[in-house]
Amino acid sequence: MKKIIFGALFFSLQIMNAQTQIIAHRGFFQAQPPTTENSLQSLKNAQNLKIYGSEFDVRMSKDGILVINHDEHHAKMTIADSDFKDLRAVKLSNGENLPTLEEYLGQGKKDRSLKLIVEIKPAQTPELENELVLKTLNVIKKMKLENQCEFISFSLHICKEIKKAEPKFKVQYLNGELSPAEIKKLGLDGIDYHYSVFAKNPTWIAEANSLGLITNAWTVNDEKVFQFLKEQKINFVTTNIPDQLKK
Repeated sequence: MKKIIFGALFFSLQIMNAQTQIIAHRGFFQAQPPTTENSLQSLKNAQNLKIYGSEFDVRMSKDGILVINHDEHHAKMTIADSDFKDLRAVKLSNGENLPTLEEYLGQGKKDRSLKLIVEIKPAQTPELENELVLKTLNVIKKMKLENQCEFISFSLHICKEIKKAEPKFKVQYLNGELSPAEIKKLGLDGIDYHYSVFAKNPTWIAEANSLGLITNAWTVNDEKVFQFLKEQKINFVTTNIPDQLKK
């Protein structure tokens, strides 16, 4: 009898682990009331949802300070060409300060169950990308968040640099032009592509899963697309509507 119960429990856990999990895109900013993407409040909202993870974007100011912002501009300033004090002087639309990486991770650390999906944005040169990777990893290690963070980037160079520095870190590529076999050969951990890439390459999810790669799709804001990807056994979706897809 005990074997039957244990077997049923194990089977249930396997099904749960196989289910497609949800990642909030730039935090959960389309909450009620709405807030600003990549803000501390958007991260708090994601923490309240009890989902797998929350994605956010890391950029570096001219004077080497790491900040959280999706676009290359904050207000009318180009982040890479502006000093932090000038960037900080302009508030986000919800009244918060433009957060530093350390401030954002400080909020993330308050809920260890939520994975922090760190997107490191491409920089103008490989040298700047190297600096961006090194500084980002140093902050994460300083705050002892290695086990809570996973990494994504549109820059293949950044992905390779993360794996070179920390081979055990999970790193997924975003751009979408490389096949699962090519990603596996490069030693990366997965593909995190726009859902349209999987529509054009309908075998890639199955191929990636068979190779032991992580599969993720962004930005899935349509329940029919979500259902299609679930049927393909994708591991994760990144979405602006995590509350709706969770239901």
